[in-house]
Amino acid sequence: MSTQTPESSDTPQHWHKSSYSGSNSNCVEVAATADGGRAVRDSKDAARPGIHATAAAWTAFLDEVKRTPGRRGRA
Repeated sequence: MSTQTPESSDTPQHWHKSSYSGSNSNCVEVAATADGGRAVRDSKDAARPGIHATAAAWTAFLDEVKRTPGRRGRA
């Protein structure tokens, strides 16, 4: 994973709040990137760069979340 910079040509344009974010301002936002990956950021600090994951890394992350005991089986 790498840090997403505002100057990057791969800067996400459409951030979506996670469906698992609660109403207590602990929100995570996710956006698709041009390379097929995802960027993740803290919605309370949107001025800071997000974390970028390649498509392969994002898929591996989702697979692991789905496989981990105690999770809902969705990412």
